[in-house]
Amino acid sequence: MIAYCGLDCSKCDAYIATIENSDTKRIKTAQKWSVMYKHDITPEQINCDSCKSGGTKFFHCNNCEIRQCCISKNVDNCAACNDYICDTLAGFIELAPQAGLALEKLRQ
Repeated sequence: MIAYCGLDCSKCDAYIATIENSDTKRIKTAQKWSVMYKHDITPEQINCDSCKSGGTKFFHCNNCEIRQCCISKNVDNCAACNDYICDTLAGFIELAPQAGLALEKLRQ
């Protein structure tokens, strides 16, 4: 399940914790992400049905600039965009190179 940005939602800790309805995984993910992203993230924020679903989204994904752009352009992901690779996506790929690899595969 590839997100708009190229990340695989099915491998996301928030998605997994939500699907499994695991408070233990929410707590561990909140702790891990708080350290990784130098931001206070609570277990209550670790809920996400994927960025493309109509359901709950992790607070960052819900406000994601890449997600909003893809929705506004009515594209399935950045790989399908005429502006591929824009500055916003390039910056994101620097932080998450696996997303860039997934998008490249989709473009082939």
